[in-house]
Amino acid sequence: MFGSLDISTSGMIAQRVRLTAASANIAGANVVEDQFGNYAPFLRREVMLASGDPSATSRDGRSMGVHVREVYQNPDALRSRYMPSSPHADENGYVIGPDISSVAEQVDAMEASRAYEANVAAAEVSKAMLAQALRLIA
Repeated sequence: MFGSLDISTSGMIAQRVRLTAASANIAGANVVEDQFGNYAPFLRREVMLASGDPSATSRDGRSMGVHVREVYQNPDALRSRYMPSSPHADENGYVIGPDISSVAEQVDAMEASRAYEANVAAAEVSKAMLAQALRLIA
């Protein structure tokens, strides 16, 4: 029973990280400088999930959960934009900046949100089953 709660909890944690990454990507979609004004385009964050949850308290939770393996900053997610007035423009007026689609990021955020909600529902069902089992025993 507790294994199902571990599994749902690991899913909620993973989806929260995915939602955070999508939010960061939307926020950084037009960023080409770091906090000091140096040229440093924002790199798109991609969350890599893996099966199993090493931090779970039960054997089932460890084998059937999910965990965030890595939050990868994709150095290939860059594109050229014509911005001749930018101090970071090349001789042709192009600046290399983040290649982030706000629509795709919003879809990822919605998917992560729905998956989070599904894990909450599964945890609630597990809790209700555990409560009913305790009522039967008592």
